[in-house]
This record gives sequence, C-alpha cells and structure tokens, in this order.
Amino acid sequence: MKPPKIQMLLAAGIVLTAAGCGGSEAADDKPGAAGGSAVTISVGCQPPRSNTLERSAWDEDVAAFEKLHPNIKIDSKDAFPCINPDTFQAKLAGGTMEDVFYVYYTDVQKIIAAGQAADITPYVSGVSRLKDLRPDVLNVFKSGEKIYGLPRTNYTTGLVYNRKLFTQAGLNPDAPPKTWAEVHEAAKKIAALGPGHVGFGEYSAGNTGGWHFAASLYGRGGEMVTPDGKAAAFNSPEGKAVLENLKKMRWTDNSMGSKQLLQWEDLMRMMGGGKLGMMIGAPDVVQTVNNDFKGKFEDYGVTALPEAKASLGGGDGYMINPKATPEKIKAAVLWLEFHELTPGRGQFDYERSKRQGRPVGLPIPDLYGDTEPGKEIVKLREANATVPVANFAPFAQGSAAIQNKLEPPKAQELYAILDVPMSAVLTRQDADIDQLLADAEAKANKVLAASS
Repeated sequence: MKPPKIQMLLAAGIVLTAAGCGGSEAADDKPGAAGGSAVTISVGCQPPRSNTLERSAWDEDVAAFEKLHPNIKIDSKDAFPCINPDTFQAKLAGGTMEDVFYVYYTDVQKIIAAGQAADITPYVSGVSRLKDLRPDVLNVFKSGEKIYGLPRTNYTTGLVYNRKLFTQAGLNPDAPPKTWAEVHEAAKKIAALGPGHVGFGEYSAGNTGGWHFAASLYGRGGEMVTPDGKAAAFNSPEGKAVLENLKKMRWTDNSMGSKQLLQWEDLMRMMGGGKLGMMIGAPDVVQTVNNDFKGKFEDYGVTALPEAKASLGGGDGYMINPKATPEKIKAAVLWLEFHELTPGRGQFDYERSKRQGRPVGLPIPDLYGDTEPGKEIVKLREANATVPVANFAPFAQGSAAIQNKLEPPKAQELYAILDVPMSAVLTRQDADIDQLLADAEAKANKVLAASS
C-alpha cells in the first residue's frame, strides 16, 4: 500500500504479467477469429525496459495472444509512469490516449462523467468470469448498469506486523490482534523489548497522515465526506475515536516512540530495520520492505484491519478510448480478459513468475473473492509460492468480507488538511481533538465547495 503519488511513480514497476494461452475461445464474429477482420489496438502501461522480467513477460503474453488471435495486433506503449498527471487529462481531452488506457480507480468516475471512455457493456457478455468479479471491484467501472472498464489490481488495507518481534515479545505471531485493545497490548509489549523498539507506527506528514486517518476512519465505519461529496463528514464519533486511539498509544501506553512526523519511507525503513512492530498497510508493504528496505518476507505477516467495518482500498485497471471502433473494443476486451482476468494466464501465471524469481504468495490482487476463479487463483498461488503464504492467511481470511471503499474526492487536499490533527495528537500531549477536527472540517468544506 503506497500513497497515490508514489503509486504513480511505481505503477509500471509492479506489473505482474506472465505468458499463457488465451481466455475464452474467439467466436467467428470477433476480431482475431478465422476470417475475422484485422485490427490493431494500442495498449498502455507496458513495463519499461528497465524492468526486464516484467517486460519480457508482457512481450511473451502479447506473442501468445496474437498467436491465438492472428488478426489482432497489440501496439504496446511503455511510457513511464503509466499515468503522468501533467498530461493525462490533456491526452484524454485531445483524443491522443491509447485505445486501451491505464487508470487508477480514483479517476474512473470522472472519466465516465466526462464521456472520455467507451461504454463496453455490449462487448463484455462473452467474458466468462465477469459475473465472479467482486461486486465492489466491478462497481468501480460502472455507472448505473453500464460498464466502462475492467480491473487489473485491487488492494484493501490491513495490519502489517513483524512476526519476529511478536515472538520475542511473547506474542503468538499466528494469532495477530483482532481488536484495537489487542493492538494496544501487543504494542506495549513490543515497545518494552528495549531502546529503539516501536510497538505501533503511524504517519503524520506529507499527506500520508491524512491518508491513514482515512484508512482508520473507514475501518471504524466513518465517512470522509457526505454522500454528495460536497461537505466533510470526518468530524464524527468515528473520526474522534481515530485520534483518541493514537493519542492513547502515544502518551498513555508510550508504545509509539518519540520520533513522529513520519512519512511513507520512514515506516518502511523502520519495518525493514526490524524495530517496528505494527503499522496499517496492504500486503504489498511486505514486498516493498523486502525489495527495497532489507527486510525478509518470512519475518512479516499481515492481518485484517482490527474491528474493520470497511477498508480503504484501491487499484487500477483499463478503460477504452471512446473513439475506438466496435472492432477495436471487441479486441480490447479479448486482450483484457486474456491478460488480467484469467487464472493461470497473464498476470496470474504464477508458474512463470516463480521461474523468473519473482515473489509469489502474497494475497494480491484480490479480484474475485471467494468465487471459483478466486479459489483457483489461490490454489495456483500457493502451489508456486516463494514466500510463506501462511504469514498472510489472517489477512486473506479476515478481509474477504470487508467492503472496499475508495478514496474521497479531492483526496490529496483532504489528506494535507488532516495531517494537522494527526501530527498534533502525536506531538502534543495536550492536543484538543475536538478543536482539531472542527478546524479541519472548516478547511475541508472550503476545498469541497470550491470543487462542486
């Protein structure tokens, strides 16, 4: 789980692709079928040349797809990052976007409302696993009953913890906390291990504090904004509980350490250094800690967010240029089914990922939940696992029934505003939570009013 700005920079580097055969068989009236008309589609977010394994996997998939559908050609585009916020809207508005373009969940509804994506409802009836997609995932790409895109990844938020520290503190790493009271107790025991040990870490600067405020707020059943998106809704009992919880751990339990005003990289470094017990995050945090911050997969676990009623989530997928011809839309849907939605193929070809030395076993992406395709993907993931799957079972089991909630409108502006109360309760013992929330609400309402 990375802040949205960091996701933009890393998106092309985390593509999980692999080779295989196609999804559903091509009907005679589809592009690529025997006697069908030739068509070329441009597809965004090909991994850059610097990511050699992901790039080769993508290219192999393109070759396999084109062999299955000989009249379809894929024109891969590897612009990095996959989304450049400085040019994204201009490309959409100017009609220069790829036929099949990459999007974050948070942009989808704006794109639909602006008429910048094709309605693909008539073309997805042949996608055999469409009915099995998690409703909260497919709904991201829907407006009413119409479908405007298909997902690639999906993540939800949980509790990342250091299993090694749990053992040292006399805690059972196979039975992680399920309530915030249990988090408090575990954090105190980990902090008591000695100097430098922090039981629970939290962000409070660089918009990351407000980001995690939203994650905790959603977990408690609160809302960031009103249903119409025109006013703040976080000055609530749930919002107050988020700050009170942190204030207690910081000043009463003394389990959060004295170093505060932390941003994304700070907690990653602390977790990789083996001194941080717990933090809010998605399973990809463990991959980042392992790859970039000298951690080891076997030392970490992930469980569901304590007492969660909902989870801050997100992900990405693809939409289709509204100027695309019906033939191009049909070809695009075939490619997306092949590459993003088929167990054992495309991004879910875990056998090849294992052969290439890439990590296999983290419970991401979760597109299907507990449906047959979802079970098949889990089985394949476990059969080819290179990381300890059992360490992440509490997350997979506990998060399955938790509703995925997306970021609020004007997310970055709201996160910046909420950095203030987050930093205040972690740096000032006398912080007035009611006043902090009231001030933040007033500022947020101005931001939301200006955008409505």
